[in-house]
Amino acid sequence: MQEQLHQINQIIEEIKDFQADTKEKLEVFKSKFTGKKGVITALFDQMKNIAAENRKAFGQELNKLKDIAQEKFKELVEAVEAKSEGSSGKPNDLTLPPIPHTLGSIHPLVQTRARIVEIFERIGFTQTEATEIEDDYHNFTALNFPPNHPAREMQDTFFIEKKKSDSETSSDILLRTHTSSVQIRLMEKQKPPIRSLMIGRVYRNEAISARAHCLFHQVEGLYVDENVGFADLKQTLYHFAKEMFGKDTKVRYRPSYFPFTEPSAEIDVTCLICKGKGCNVCKYSGWVEIAGSGMVHPNVLENCGIDSEKYTGFAFGMGIERVTMLKYQIKDLRLFTENDVRFLRQF
Repeated sequence: MQEQLHQINQIIEEIKDFQADTKEKLEVFKSKFTGKKGVITALFDQMKNIAAENRKAFGQELNKLKDIAQEKFKELVEAVEAKSEGSSGKPNDLTLPPIPHTLGSIHPLVQTRARIVEIFERIGFTQTEATEIEDDYHNFTALNFPPNHPAREMQDTFFIEKKKSDSETSSDILLRTHTSSVQIRLMEKQKPPIRSLMIGRVYRNEAISARAHCLFHQVEGLYVDENVGFADLKQTLYHFAKEMFGKDTKVRYRPSYFPFTEPSAEIDVTCLICKGKGCNVCKYSGWVEIAGSGMVHPNVLENCGIDSEKYTGFAFGMGIERVTMLKYQIKDLRLFTENDVRFLRQF
């Protein structure tokens, strides 16, 4: 034991003489004396080799050594911190202004969504949401899609297999391809009058490019009541276009086809980049398509338990990305999901 006590005294003297003026030297002290692989830990490991009658005295000396090392380390830390405050030895000036934090900004899609909701809420539209994982019935069948419609194919829709039994699987569960499925669920639960917006993410199995993406955001509107006509649809979308893009914006309707509306029309607005004069964005036509629309098909109303002889309605749908691209003159759809700070800081 005498040998160990002599070693302890030597370590105490070495600790008292140790000097540190940098953080690197503090690490040297900690590693040599108080660390898990330091000399003090090694001495504690020798406790088992000390005779039983001497272990108490030896332990007291070790605890004394440990206290001295910890106190010395505390003093060294204070000395290094005091030195780092400045060569003058004076503390930092706490009255100086802090480094300003850079505040974030609202994503352009969120800004556009909020503006769309604001416009339609003022004319009586509420909001309705539902699940993004949908079944085939609400996404296709109830919307009057025939069984052989191309949209049901795997190359157009992200299907999810749903196991019905141990021996049978089915692909009738999918990621919704439009928010029209929310309209179906709303009409099943609520009887007319209905005037609501359906906003959310939708998914389509498409190649990602400057003009297309497999994930995007859609807003759809539905109005069902007695004596609702195509003129109501036109005036509603005229109002939206003027509020969103400006009073000089013109709107035109082109005949189209959708399984869930009849008659159907696509809506174009004046190209905001060339102001209708013609450019590569509008393909020199002066017009840009923003939405599809039409009168709700009687079959859709009947599928939801609504009397198509008594009630009529209109529906429209548009991509929030398309509206945002027009409003802020953005030419690449991929910018919305790449999280490029240089792009987001512009908003």
